[in-house]
Amino acid sequence: MTNPRVAQKAPYVLDLAPGTYWWCACGLSKTQPFCDGSHKDTEFTPVRIDIESATSVALCGCKCSASKPYCDGTHKKL
Repeated sequence: MTNPRVAQKAPYVLDLAPGTYWWCACGLSKTQPFCDGSHKDTEFTPVRIDIESATSVALCGCKCSASKPYCDGTHKKL
């Protein structure tokens, strides 16, 4: 697997509480947009997100953003 699987062609817009989250980079997780360990047999690793205070985020759903884990609109070109 050299390219991530597109989980969805739109961002995941979420309100996150303070804490540490792991964004799925491979697209295989059943708990999108967060990692469930499905990447184990791939070259992908999840991306750590540290949230200091409650905030809204747009996390990449297509897994192709240049600003991973955040959406940069790349899904519009797929």
